[in-house]
Amino acid sequence: MTSKRTPRGIVSRDQWAAQIAALDEPPRKEPITAGRIVDAALRLVEAEGYDALTMRRVAGVLQVSPGALYAHVRDKAELDDLMIAELCSRVRLPGPDPAQWMAQVTDVCRQLRDQYLQYPGISRATMTAAPLSLDALRINEGLLAILLAAGASPQDAAWATDAAFLYIAAYSVVALRRHADDADEQVDDKAEWIERFAMLPADRFPVIRAHAAELTSGEGHDRFDATLGRLFGGLAPQPGGLAPQLEGHNEL
Repeated sequence: MTSKRTPRGIVSRDQWAAQIAALDEPPRKEPITAGRIVDAALRLVEAEGYDALTMRRVAGVLQVSPGALYAHVRDKAELDDLMIAELCSRVRLPGPDPAQWMAQVTDVCRQLRDQYLQYPGISRATMTAAPLSLDALRINEGLLAILLAAGASPQDAAWATDAAFLYIAAYSVVALRRHADDADEQVDDKAEWIERFAMLPADRFPVIRAHAAELTSGEGHDRFDATLGRLFGGLAPQPGGLAPQLEGHNEL
C-alpha cells in the first residue's frame, strides 16, 4: 500500500494542521527595546507634554509592566538623555561654508528649536545636565566647524555654541507660553500690554512707557532669530577663515 505524497509546493498535513491551530493563538508581542521605549515616550510628550512623562506612563503606552522598561533604560534621567539624543539625530548639519556661515548656524539652531517645540517642555531635560550623547555632540561639532571655518576664534566659537544650546532650550520652554495658537489672541495680548505699560507712572518708568511698541514687537520667531544674530554676529569672521583646519567636515 502506497502512502499519499504531498504535492510539491504544498505544506504537509501536519504543517497545515499547525497553521490552522495557530489562528486561535494570541498575536506575539513585539519585544521591548530601548528604541521602542524612546518612541513611546516621545509620543506621550508630544500628546500631553513633558510633565506627563513618567516611566509608569511609558509602560502603559507599551502595555507592559514598568519593571520591563528597566532592563533597557536605567531610569528617567537616562530616558531623558535618549529622547534628546533622538531629537538631535534629526538635525541636518551642512558642510561649513564661510560665505554662508550665519545662515548655516541659524538653520541648525532653528531645526533644534523646532524639534523641541514639537514635544512641549522636553527641552527642560537639557537644563539639569548638559546633553553629552554622540548625537548632541554631533551638533556641537557641526556648529564649531561652521564658526571656525568662518574665522571665529576657538574660544569665541566654543562659548557661543554653548550659549546657543542654553538659549534654544530656554526659548523652547517660554515660547510655548508666549505664542498662542490663535493669531488674534496674540494681537490682543500685545495691545493689552501696551495699554498696561501706558498706565505706569511716567516718573518711575519713563523708558518703558516711551518704548512700549518696541518691547512688544515681533511676530512668530522674530525674537529668536534676532537673538541668534546678536549672539553670533559679534564673532566678526576674519577674511579667509580657517577652512584648512576643517578638512573632512562635509554635510552630516
